[in-house]
Amino acid sequence: MRNDPGEKFLYLLAGLGMGAGIALLFAPKSGRETRRYLARIAEEGSERLAESGQEVLDKGKQVIERGKAVVDEALDFVERGRRVITR
Repeated sequence: MRNDPGEKFLYLLAGLGMGAGIALLFAPKSGRETRRYLARIAEEGSERLAESGQEVLDKGKQVIERGKAVVDEALDFVERGRRVITR
């Protein structure tokens, strides 16, 4: 199994959904209490999703910066090679 944060997050969401469904079946509450509970769970899930999205965005930016550095180094290497050949 890969160590992919996005995949782990999807499993977390699936587990939360299943847990919420089972909890509703085995511990029934009044309609108002159930709506409050579901609203709180949805809000927590939304916050976690936003946090995970920000982490993915930050990692993407890091990868882009590393890629730019590699390209710059490669261009410098090519330029030095040209100078050596033309001498």
